[in-house]
Amino acid sequence: MGIKLDQGFSQELVSELDQELGSKLGGFAPDLYLETRMDSIDQEMLEAAKIALSSAYAPYSSFLVGAAILGSDNKIYSGCNVENAAYPLGNCAETSAIAAMVSGGCTTIKRILTIGSGHEAVTPCGGCRQRLREFSSHETPVICVGIEEKSEPLFTTIEQLLPNSFGPRFLKVDK
Repeated sequence: MGIKLDQGFSQELVSELDQELGSKLGGFAPDLYLETRMDSIDQEMLEAAKIALSSAYAPYSSFLVGAAILGSDNKIYSGCNVENAAYPLGNCAETSAIAAMVSGGCTTIKRILTIGSGHEAVTPCGGCRQRLREFSSHETPVICVGIEEKSEPLFTTIEQLLPNSFGPRFLKVDK
């Protein structure tokens, strides 16, 4: 199920989550300082990713990640990381967001945002870069954010994260 862009989030809920996350993670920049560099859709995606991050299940690494995807249907789909004692069985936040998007009936990503408990911008892992590539184009924008106020956001694209990627076009057969 996705969040429609026109629904937005209550600022009270986001502020409450910021305070809660700040106590869990040792400081969360309430409005981040990104507002001047992000448009309104990015801000809604950031809020959705923060909410997802607050639900992350990471008892082994304590590394919380939230992701938000803007689908071609103009809905925001979010996900969090979910660890498992058998490490390969966990889900990354991006994987969870992709699953929510596909479950919602959408299969094309227009924009991606990740936020994690790192000291700098948290980028998708290699496996998630490939998963994101499956549903996006080389030009799809990606914004990566760390939770600390001093961390610089990374504004990039799928092509920059995964150059010369293997994608669906390689598997299409001409008939």
